[in-house]
Amino acid sequence: MQSLQEKASEWSGVDPADAFAIDETNLFRKLGLQTFINLSTNFYTRVYDDEEEWFRSIFANSNKEEAIQNQYEFFVQRMGGPPLYSQRKGHPALIGRHRPFPVSHQAAERWLHHMQIALDSTPEIDADSKIKMMNFFRHTAFFLVAGDELKNHNHQPRCKDETSKPAAE
Repeated sequence: MQSLQEKASEWSGVDPADAFAIDETNLFRKLGLQTFINLSTNFYTRVYDDEEEWFRSIFANSNKEEAIQNQYEFFVQRMGGPPLYSQRKGHPALIGRHRPFPVSHQAAERWLHHMQIALDSTPEIDADSKIKMMNFFRHTAFFLVAGDELKNHNHQPRCKDETSKPAAE
């Protein structure tokens, strides 16, 4: 059985060494807090204005300002900065925190579409950092897809009898 990381690499097409190249450079020190705030603001503005209703609906019960803060604090923490996210919310536990949302291949690709445009429209991020970040985002998106599929697999009935209604007497 493949691990979640192996599935993420297979589905994303990103080698783990490339996915975790963000650990070779302190991107927080290089880019600064405001760059991460700008990136997340740009990203969520696009997400909340998405033309696809099915994708917007994933975020319908989320507060945009809180989503922006959660994302940039996670990015800052993961990319070499202070543990802002953990100090406020606890361990990131990405799969668990995304459990309420439908994290499908289609949703991951749509998320990545918006993130690529957000990266491309954030001029403070240099080309090398954009590549490293996008590789990490792509791998992580499909790590979440693998976690969602595992969650759904674990909630399947163990046998056909579990879904049967009791016989009428």
